[in-house]
Amino acid sequence: MRTIAQLLGDCPVFAGLGDETLDRLAGCGEDVRFAAGERLFREGDPAGTFFVLRHGAVALEIVAAGRRPLVLETLHDGDVAGWSWLVPPYRSAFDARAVEATAAVAMDGACVRATCEADPALGYALQQRFIPVIVERLQATRLRLLNVYGGPHGG
Repeated sequence: MRTIAQLLGDCPVFAGLGDETLDRLAGCGEDVRFAAGERLFREGDPAGTFFVLRHGAVALEIVAAGRRPLVLETLHDGDVAGWSWLVPPYRSAFDARAVEATAAVAMDGACVRATCEADPALGYALQQRFIPVIVERLQATRLRLLNVYGGPHGG
C-alpha cells in the first residue's frame, strides 16, 4: 500500500516538492472514499479540507434556485478539488459531487496553512502551484457560463 506522501507526489500540484516536504504535508492528509453522488463540499460551507483525487471523477457545480445544478468542470485523477481553504474567509466557492466512486487524499487546510507558515519557502511554492489551479477554475467557470447564458440577447 502506498503512503500519503507517495500519493501526493503523484499529483501535479505536489510533484517535485521532495520527499521530506511530502512527508511533512502527508501529516495533514488522510485517505478517503466517496460513493457516486456523495458530496465532497457545498458552496458557502467552511472550506477546511481540499481533496487530491486518486481515482474517480468529481463534478464542480453551481446551484441556482429552481434549476438543476450546472456542472462547471469535471475533475479526474491527479486533480485537486477545492482551493477555498487557501483564501479567507475559507468558504467553498462551488459544490463538489462524486460522479462515480472516487478515492482521494483529504487534506486538512488549516494543517497545510500552519505547515506553510512554519516554512515560508514551502508556502510560496504551494501558492505558485495553486494559483494556476484557481485561475484555470475561474476561466472554466467563465467559459461555461458564457456557453449557458451568452446568447445573442444575454441568455
